Amino acid sequence: MIEADTVHVLKEMIHMSGTMKNWKAKKQIPRIGSMGILLLCAAGSMQAQEQPAATEAAYDGSWESLQKMPVPAWFDDGKIGIFIHWGPYSVIGYRRGGSGYSEHVPKLIYRDPKHYYPYLKERWGAHPPEFGYKDIIPEFKAENWDPAAWASLFKEVGATYVVMTAEHHDGWANWDSDLTPWNAVDKGPKRDLVGDLGKALRKEGLKYAPSYHRERHTGFFAKEQYVVHSEPHADIAEEIKRDPEAAMLYGPDFSYNKNYVDDYVARWQEIQEKYNPDMLWMDDFPIYTRDGNKVRQGQAKPEIQYFDDALRGMITGFMNHGAARGQAVYVNNKGGQRNWPDGVGCLEKDNLKMKVIGPKWQSCTTFGTSFGYLEGDKYKSIEDVIHEMVEVISRNGNFLVNIGPKADGSIPEPQMERLRAMGEWLATNSDAIYGSRYWKVCDQKNEHLAFTTKGKNLYAIKLAKPTKPFTIEATAGWDASTVKSVKLLGSPGDVQWQMTPAGLQITPPAQLGESNYAWSFEIVTDQEQHTPNVIVKDADQALKNTKQVDLEGNVKKAKRNHNK
Repeated sequence: MIEADTVHVLKEMIHMSGTMKNWKAKKQIPRIGSMGILLLCAAGSMQAQEQPAATEAAYDGSWESLQKMPVPAWFDDGKIGIFIHWGPYSVIGYRRGGSGYSEHVPKLIYRDPKHYYPYLKERWGAHPPEFGYKDIIPEFKAENWDPAAWASLFKEVGATYVVMTAEHHDGWANWDSDLTPWNAVDKGPKRDLVGDLGKALRKEGLKYAPSYHRERHTGFFAKEQYVVHSEPHADIAEEIKRDPEAAMLYGPDFSYNKNYVDDYVARWQEIQEKYNPDMLWMDDFPIYTRDGNKVRQGQAKPEIQYFDDALRGMITGFMNHGAARGQAVYVNNKGGQRNWPDGVGCLEKDNLKMKVIGPKWQSCTTFGTSFGYLEGDKYKSIEDVIHEMVEVISRNGNFLVNIGPKADGSIPEPQMERLRAMGEWLATNSDAIYGSRYWKVCDQKNEHLAFTTKGKNLYAIKLAKPTKPFTIEATAGWDASTVKSVKLLGSPGDVQWQMTPAGLQITPPAQLGESNYAWSFEIVTDQEQHTPNVIVKDADQALKNTKQVDLEGNVKKAKRNHNK
């Protein structure tokens, strides 16, 4: 236990370290508070109205205004994204039990010292407080990293946008930050990871979003998570006492106080101004439904209300920043208990497998059990990855698939193998994916079919090898003249077909061609096939019966209330 007066002294020291020191002798972004943020948003609105904009009229700072944000064409048409979890935690590459989110190990070191302290002692010769997470950072060198090669690879495998962690829950900044010394230019790799990758991606024509996960930082190295006010673990406090600069990594705040909130917004504004992201990607906000808060139901402690107001202003500022630049930008809305009111950005959950056609959504999907690099992780089969991708897209989702590079910047071979397989499949079946929309039904289970549309084309994607005739039941009642032609993408063989009372019957060719794992039949018709009115618009209904992944990466059975 830490004595109360020691805690008080530490908090004062942390506050001074975090708010008074100018780390690079540059002018820091001011702590302006939520009202100031909203005033800046209004100024941004006026600026946006003076310039041509690719988006609709600028936003006025209300949730109601933000609910009108359109889905950008690049997002709705692009379908495939690459997520990247990369940071000092990538050095560790280990988690007790060999599965789960390895990027959470920095906090687990202090929460489970009986297991992790001996591990650190064996691997590094010491453990906290003599040797802690901060001391692992020098081994995060990115010495083999080639951002141009990454960008070329991502384009080659079919991605249209990339999301890379700018800051995870650990407080480490992957960009050239003036607000914290714990950044990739001043320590570790000694280069601007966010900036260098962004330049390379944009040369390849890909969209880019540095992701922001700081919403859980207050409790990451603290005794209690997901509470408004906490205190650092004893060994964290001791590390800070011995090295006051560590306060800016582990803290400086272990509470959702004004200093934390203003710093949270300032860090994002720095990313926004330096890198002009195409998307504001934020993680799940557990505090919104914990410690007496139910923010979206109008119940919030003062600190969390201030946080929510500041975030509303931050999102507004981002949308107006994009509008002023003529840049079509977007936001995600993470969690079973959504961060924002429905309609503000796309729905999202980890490894989300929606069973219905929902409002625009995204699945941030892992190849294995972890987002960060985990040595010996258990990976999904290539077939499962392809099937998951097809099913997500057929239900109005985007497939944001994650890689966890090693600390040196190399991508583990099992992940490369799955990326390449995705790329090969997409090269053959691209017409059924990019620019597609959902049909009137998303699947037909008895024939293992998923469906997409594009104009007057219907794509029936067979998730089982098509070795015999099959019938598309939802086409029952079509006229004999409705279908103009049927072909199998990637195959030179002729496809036989006929209309029957039960629906369109397709006889696959003997030569299945270039595709593997799933086979796309292109059916050209005489009428528009996209059916907009079949969306399950209520997000709670759309998320029913979807698997839940808790905040540590453990899969749970679905519950009606979607608590994560």
